[in-house]
Amino acid sequence: MEIISTTNVETQEQLLQLLEQAGFNSTQATVSRDIKELRIVKELTSFGTYRYSTAAREVPGAFSGRLNTIFRECVTNFDYAQNIVVIHTLPGLANAAASAVDAMKMSVVLGTLAGDDTVVVIMRDTNAAAAFCGEIKGLTKG
Repeated sequence: MEIISTTNVETQEQLLQLLEQAGFNSTQATVSRDIKELRIVKELTSFGTYRYSTAAREVPGAFSGRLNTIFRECVTNFDYAQNIVVIHTLPGLANAAASAVDAMKMSVVLGTLAGDDTVVVIMRDTNAAAAFCGEIKGLTKG
């Protein structure tokens, strides 16, 4: 986390090299898993390049359990196109799902819009949308 917060790391390979220079031996597969577990995301820099960054969000422990339940019980389908994630829910539950996403306070989520059974989530970029769909997939596997 210290390397990512102090260095513009653009690729997993670059992160792996920096970790080795710092005395940590690892593999690309381990780095990839750690990036997912630590909820590290890629963000656009002012130079038009991407760098790894920690996701700025606070999810209280009690809330994360409710989030898991909401997504496991009401999400029926989801997908993304570019930076837009579309989540389909059981009828009447889109607002609960959107509220759960909003409460995550993710810096990569620009906003949500909910109807009766559909939530539109506007993400900062395509990478964030893909990563978020991966998180939803993990939540809905039950």
